[in-house]
Amino acid sequence: MSCLEGKSGITRRTSNMACFQYLQDKRLYRLFGLLALGQFASVLITFTGLTSSILARRGFNAPTSQSFFNYVLLTVVYGSTFIIRRKTLKVRWYYYLLLAILDVEGNFSVVKAYQYTSLTSVMLLDCWTIPCVLLLTWLFIKTKYNIGQLIGVCICILGLVLVILSDVHAKDRSGGSNVLLGDALVIIGATLYAFTNVSEEFLIKNVDFLELMTFLGLFSSIISGIQVAILERKELANTSWNRDVILSFSGFAASLFFFYSTVPFILRLSGSALLNLSLLSSDMWAVGIRTFAYHEKVDWLFYIAFSAVAVGLVVYNTSANRRTAQGPEIIASEETDHEMPNISTNEHEKSNEGSDLASISVNTAKDSEAELSASVSMSTSITVST
Repeated sequence: MSCLEGKSGITRRTSNMACFQYLQDKRLYRLFGLLALGQFASVLITFTGLTSSILARRGFNAPTSQSFFNYVLLTVVYGSTFIIRRKTLKVRWYYYLLLAILDVEGNFSVVKAYQYTSLTSVMLLDCWTIPCVLLLTWLFIKTKYNIGQLIGVCICILGLVLVILSDVHAKDRSGGSNVLLGDALVIIGATLYAFTNVSEEFLIKNVDFLELMTFLGLFSSIISGIQVAILERKELANTSWNRDVILSFSGFAASLFFFYSTVPFILRLSGSALLNLSLLSSDMWAVGIRTFAYHEKVDWLFYIAFSAVAVGLVVYNTSANRRTAQGPEIIASEETDHEMPNISTNEHEKSNEGSDLASISVNTAKDSEAELSASVSMSTSITVST
């Protein structure tokens, strides 16, 4: 028996309030867990940015090679488990091939951007993934967003424009040789990331985790391996493999591997939007790294851009929490949109069955009245004849 059954009056209202409070507390604990998981992913993505920036400063210009070993780790770790458990493929292989192409080229664009622009600009321009994710989830997964959330996204986009203006304005900054090209590469990579995140969200909610990680790693390893052999073979041969380069290269691969292993859990529990919103906090770590580790000068327009992104994030989260706090009925109705026609059909069938029973009982009553009147008239006639 649920906490809403067997109650009436004040007792039922009290029970409903207790159940609602329990659901609110449960959502609160779940939200804290998601935020902690999101911040763990944010730290990992910040570390990949740090190691990519170090490699770029050391003259290492092989972005596909950096991601290649991450894909190999995914294939070996999760593919071996997939084979041992003898799981069957639930999605056709060419979907994973398409996902791998988007992911490899997204990583290539973003890592390549570190050759031309600064670490903080790369981290902030990654925010472009958020409006792309909102549009794609609205089109393909049918996720609904309110006006406040859309206003928050627009404020974040305003921050992105200010970042580009800051890159053009700060001529004395040691962020890169061609900041406009670097910013364009980040935006291209962020768009590809959005397609990847939404595709992974759909797949992780419909297939097994091991299958997704195994075939994403397998096809990405093949694609990146071919790309390395064609584009980056000479670069790898001419690289001076000293201790700093090896440690940064290994650190990038390890942090990206753990990031890829964490993302599916966030996508399954929440979605692409919350994942990318959580990654916005990586900008804070990027500013700290740039200021204290690299001793770079931060342009004043950058602080306005960062504030705009922070305000947009607050507006988005406030609007989302206000929508959730309206009660469990809204969430339940959204989660069972596809089931409502069946429910209404069943209720309609039950009402039809009830009306049929009522008509049968009415006809039975009429028949019994007719039999009673006939018996009364028969007895009267017998008495008169006597």
